Amino acid sequence: MKEKYYIITADKNDQDFLYEMLYQSIYVQPDSMKPNKKIIKNPELSKYVANWGKDGDFALIALNKNRIKIGAVWLRFFDTNCKGYGFISEYIPEIGIAVEEKSRGYGIGSLLLKELLKQTKGTIKSISLSVQSANPAMKFYKKFGFYECKKEGDTVIMRCDTST
Repeated sequence: MKEKYYIITADKNDQDFLYEMLYQSIYVQPDSMKPNKKIIKNPELSKYVANWGKDGDFALIALNKNRIKIGAVWLRFFDTNCKGYGFISEYIPEIGIAVEEKSRGYGIGSLLLKELLKQTKGTIKSISLSVQSANPAMKFYKKFGFYECKKEGDTVIMRCDTST
C-alpha cells in the first residue's frame, strides 16, 4: 500500500523545522562526514531561515500519514546587500528543499516541488537555487525545468521560469 503524504503551508512557528531542513539540505560527498549542526547558525546559512515569516517568505511542509513533518521546500527573497548562494536578482526568490534522510526516495521532494511551482505560478516569474555540481539532485531539478545559468567553482546556480 502506498504511503499517504500531506502538504501544508508553513508559518512562523515552523522556523525550527525549517532550520532542521536547512541542515538536511547540506550536500556532502559520499563517504564524507556531514558538518556539525551548528553550521546552520552561521550567517551565510542562517539567512535562509532566520526571522522566518518576513514579507515574501513562503514554505510548504510534507507530513507523513501520522502528520509528522518529514520535508519542506521554502523560498525567500534576497537583495544585493544580502545575497544567497543562488542569487540572481532581488525579484527572483531562492528556494531550499530537503526531506529527512529516512524518508528520501519516496517522491516527497517531487511532491513538494511540484506543489510549490503550482502555488507560485502567476505570482512569481522565476525561482533560483544553488547546488554543487557533484550533487545528483541536479538531475532532479532539471526534471522540473531548472536550467544552469551560472557556475561559480563547483557551485551551479539554476533557475526555473515558473510562468512558462
